[in-house]
Amino acid sequence: MRGDYQQLVDEISAALGAPATLEDRDFGLIAFGAHESEDDEVMDPVRTRSILQRRSSAAVRAWFEAFGIARATSPLRIPPDPAAGVFKGRICLPVRHRGVVHGYVWLLDDGHLTDLELGGRGTPPDPRIAQAMETAARIGALLAHESRAGSELAEVLRELLTSQAAGRAAAAAALRDALRDTLRFTPGTPLTLVAVLPWDTGTDAAPLPSLPGLLAACPLPTVATAPQDRPDHPDRPGPGAAEPALAALVRLRQTGSLTPAQTAADHLLRSPRAAGAPVAAGRAGARPARGAAGIGLATRELTDLPTAWQQALDAARAARAEPRLGPVAEWDAIGAYRLLTALPAAPADPAVGPLLAPAHAELARTAEAFLDCAGQAGRTAQQLGIHRQTLYYRLARIEKLTGLDLDEGADRLLLHIALKAARL
Repeated sequence: MRGDYQQLVDEISAALGAPATLEDRDFGLIAFGAHESEDDEVMDPVRTRSILQRRSSAAVRAWFEAFGIARATSPLRIPPDPAAGVFKGRICLPVRHRGVVHGYVWLLDDGHLTDLELGGRGTPPDPRIAQAMETAARIGALLAHESRAGSELAEVLRELLTSQAAGRAAAAAALRDALRDTLRFTPGTPLTLVAVLPWDTGTDAAPLPSLPGLLAACPLPTVATAPQDRPDHPDRPGPGAAEPALAALVRLRQTGSLTPAQTAADHLLRSPRAAGAPVAAGRAGARPARGAAGIGLATRELTDLPTAWQQALDAARAARAEPRLGPVAEWDAIGAYRLLTALPAAPADPAVGPLLAPAHAELARTAEAFLDCAGQAGRTAQQLGIHRQTLYYRLARIEKLTGLDLDEGADRLLLHIALKAARL
C-alpha cells in the first residue's frame, strides 16, 4: 500500500508541476515526490527536515494548523514565513475521506503556482487542482482503509498482550490470522515488541507511520512501580497509578538483528504523542515524564509476545530511570535492571529512606556513583569532579545518615539496590 501512496503523490507532482509531499495528520512523512525543477533553491528547511527525519516538528505543525488545515475541505494557500523556516509558499491539499481528515498533500510553490486558481466562493478551481483533489481523495480512501485495518490489528494485539495464560494460544491464533489477512504475514517470521513510555492516549488515533517492519501498535496501561505517594516526591505516582505506554509490533529481518525495532523506536519517540505529560497530573511542581523506549527479545512464536512486551516495557522503564541506557534500550542490555524491574513495589528501605529526601540529593548521587564505581574512591572522585577528601567526608555522612557500613558487602548491596529501585 505504501507504493500506492508514492504513485499517487507522483501523479499530483506531475499534474501540477511542483514537488509534493504526503504526510499523515500527525505530520509523519508517508511519501514525497521530486520534480525535474527541484534543486537546492526550491528546498526549504521545513521540507528538508520532514524528508530526512520523516516528521515535522511540533512548532511547524502548530504553525501550519493555525491556518485551519485540519478543518479545510478545499485547497489552502499558505504564504512563506522565513522566520519560521518556511522560505517557500505552499498549497495544502487536505486529504479527507467521508468528512474525516487523514493527512495533507503539500505542494511547494516555487513561483509558477502563484496564479493557480484554488476555487471556492463560487469560483471553480483550476482543472489541475480539481484533478489533484481527486487524487487526494483516493489517497484519503487508502489511508482510511489502512486506519481501519490498523485499528483491527491493534485490538487483536491488545487482546494477546493482556490475555491470561489459558487464553494465550487462542489470542495468538487470532493475531496470526489478522496479520496474514491484512499484511500477508508468514508464520515463523521473527518479531519483537517496542514499548514507548509514556504515550498520549488523548489524541485521536491516526494511521501508523510509514516505518520498515511496523505491523501493529496499541496503547496499553501500565502500573507504575513507585512504592508510595510521598510528599517529598510529588512527581511520583502512588501504587497502582496507571501510565499509558505504546506497544508496537515490529517484524525483523532476522532474530539476531533488532535494527528495524531500533528504527521504529527512534521515530515513535519523535511523535507528539511521546512527549511526556506530567507523571502526576494536576499536582503543583510535577515534572514532565522523560520519554523512553524499550525493545524485547526477538521471537518467532506469537505466544511469546506477552513476554517480549514485558521485556520491552521493563527496558523502557530502565531507560527512563537511567539516562545512560536510553532513550532506547534493549532488554538484554539493561543489566541489573532486568531483575529490579521485576521486583514488586515496596516502601523504601527504612535505612535508605532518609537518604532519598530532596535535602540529601547530593549525598544520594555520591553514594550511587561510589557503588557504580565498585567502591573505588579515585574513580568516584574523578567522575563526580570532587577532591578525594570531599568524597570521604560525604561517605562518612552517608554512613551516619543510614546507619550502614560501606565496608560491608551486604550493606553496600542493600544501598545499591535501594538507590537503583528509587530511580524506577
